Amino acid sequence: MSKVPVISIVDDDASGRIALSSLVRSLGYKPCLFASAEDFLASTHRDDTDCLISDVQMPGMTGLELLDELINNGQDIPMILITAYPEETVRRRAEDAGAVGFLSKPFDGQVMIDCIEAIFARA
Repeated sequence: MSKVPVISIVDDDASGRIALSSLVRSLGYKPCLFASAEDFLASTHRDDTDCLISDVQMPGMTGLELLDELINNGQDIPMILITAYPEETVRRRAEDAGAVGFLSKPFDGQVMIDCIEAIFARA
């Protein structure tokens, strides 16, 4: 029996987490939800996450800081960043750091699906 891929969702907005969780589940993946980057980093799912979707703007550690932390610790988890404040400098920084996607809220669900499918097509 093959393992169902895990997609971790990090967003301080509960409704955003729930909506993404429903989308991820509908695609056949296992969603794991976290209210903060710190919660994700402290969890056991840090080691079994196949894809990470994170908000950029959050209290405490931001999504970009989370991406940097994972890279600095040698964890190459494909990451999609989402933000309500799409600034070009932040987009460039995210892409330069290796983010697979950078989506503006509200985003089209199909665009998120395309990003997720592209990640698993490469695997």
